[in-house]
Amino acid sequence: MILPIFAYGHPVLKKVCKEISKEEDTWTSLIDNMWETMYNAQGVGLAAPQIGKSIRLFLIDTIQIEEDEEDFKGIKEVFINAQIIKETGELWAYEEGCLSIPHIRGNVERQDAITIEYLNADFKKETKSFSGINARVIQHEYDHIEGKLFIEQLKPLKKRRIKRKLESIKKGEINVNYRMKFV
Repeated sequence: MILPIFAYGHPVLKKVCKEISKEEDTWTSLIDNMWETMYNAQGVGLAAPQIGKSIRLFLIDTIQIEEDEEDFKGIKEVFINAQIIKETGELWAYEEGCLSIPHIRGNVERQDAITIEYLNADFKKETKSFSGINARVIQHEYDHIEGKLFIEQLKPLKKRRIKRKLESIKKGEINVNYRMKFV
């Protein structure tokens, strides 16, 4: 089922999310719905707060961008109760966007490599390291479960330039080709 994506300005996007437990039997259908929602909106990642759930769950699929990047191997993974253990490497800027903040993009500096501990879709504990685009997408989605948005990391001048656009998004004065929920 395709779910609405919560737009910038909704309070759920600014909350630090709670851990989830395996006991709840709804995770498989929720994860399936999140994949369907993400693909419908042509995204490469989606976090639970973006669909109104304040839980530590996000998923990414960077396999779909492999052909755009040379020497790049994408991943498709579910991250439950994730904790970034370590961020290393050089800071590098890359233009990011967000399904909750449509039509706004900006350069965000992030470290090149991360090590993350999480539960996979089968609730099995994993500790893995990622670098490059994979690390960046994970960091972006991880920020969502920490109540942070990529626009908070933009340079002050860029923040001033997008202020009016952000207000329009908050008011629902935006056209996108996927379902959104506004404040």
